[in-house]
Amino acid sequence: MKVYKVGGAVRDKLIDYPFTDEDWVVVGAEPKELIDKGFIQVGVDFPVFLHPESKDEYALARSERKSGRGYKGFEFFTGPQVTLKQDLSRRDLTVNAMAEDCDGKIIDPYGGQDDLSKKILRHVSGAFVEDPLRVLRVARFAARYHHLGFKVADETMILMTNITNSGELEYLSPERVWLETEKALKERSPSTYLETLYKCKALTKIFPEISRVFDLASEKDKIDGKFLTLSILNYAAKLDIDACTRFAVLFSNINLGSQSIPSNMKSIDEDIEVINNLFDRLKVPNRYRNFAINFIKYKDLYHSFENLEPQIILDMLKNIGAFKKAENLEKFIYCCEAEAQIIQKNKGDNKVYGRGAWLKQVLSQIMLINNKELISEGYSGIKLGKEIDRRRKKIIAKSLR
Repeated sequence: MKVYKVGGAVRDKLIDYPFTDEDWVVVGAEPKELIDKGFIQVGVDFPVFLHPESKDEYALARSERKSGRGYKGFEFFTGPQVTLKQDLSRRDLTVNAMAEDCDGKIIDPYGGQDDLSKKILRHVSGAFVEDPLRVLRVARFAARYHHLGFKVADETMILMTNITNSGELEYLSPERVWLETEKALKERSPSTYLETLYKCKALTKIFPEISRVFDLASEKDKIDGKFLTLSILNYAAKLDIDACTRFAVLFSNINLGSQSIPSNMKSIDEDIEVINNLFDRLKVPNRYRNFAINFIKYKDLYHSFENLEPQIILDMLKNIGAFKKAENLEKFIYCCEAEAQIIQKNKGDNKVYGRGAWLKQVLSQIMLINNKELISEGYSGIKLGKEIDRRRKKIIAKSLR
């Protein structure tokens, strides 16, 4: 029995990139041998074991054969006769098909180190097209390493397009699509994930709502839907690492019309319906849904404070959850600022957009309202709530003046 470190830990160690998880492959062993050593079997489709102390994943070396549709349509074969090279051959990219033995020696049968040095993401073999999940994984890796100069190989992009055209993407589960997307949104360059999917025609299959915006363009207004959306996402990514914030700004221009941008605007209710349909389809967590909807509902108010009644601003603060958690307002501001800065820049205006600072100052003043003092003055129940809101509105009105 021999044990090798494999996959991302080997790849990232070679380029001095931070990593946390370590995966291992065991060659020349049967499941009973690992169980006897205290490993805990957790794999359902094929034998995967957790180390009794580190809890790292150890998988028996395996080969595979395509037997159905989608990324689950495979038969796996394990046993002492499966070699390390056979196990590595089934991996998606050459940079992921390397192993390291106990002495630190790198086993690299498919040229992963060479592709790392050339900063190329390249498929291992023609079997790449058998697994549609690889379209999303490669796009995610492109987002992860874009800032280092990595590119998807042209021939790999062709295979990704072939997978899209084959209809295999339709067999990906919503949960897996979202899992890969959420991971990509947390990467350094999340816009590269979407751009890569767009290049291989997969965006229209996975996020048709966003793909439609990408395809919109207006010579009159000098606006390119794809450029605008990705630019806002890039700006938001610099402001906040939270995938929730980054995902929300993708809907900043979901209401761009099909004839002219932005003259043919849809109503906010229609925008929210589009977002809800997408979230229902992909089973996106409610945290993402609620934040994106609040952004769409209130972003226009954010850009016109001076024309609003204090009650409207108060309602906005309540609904985005600012009084429950200041971070909710912070993230809402990130989204609005990203949109405003890019639109202003597109118009040739490089002024600093400072509405967020004003809104945070208002919130800080409101949070000084002492509920205990109000209770000691005799306020309670509904009257207490009304008095708090009255004081909140007074602060907002004073600040507006």
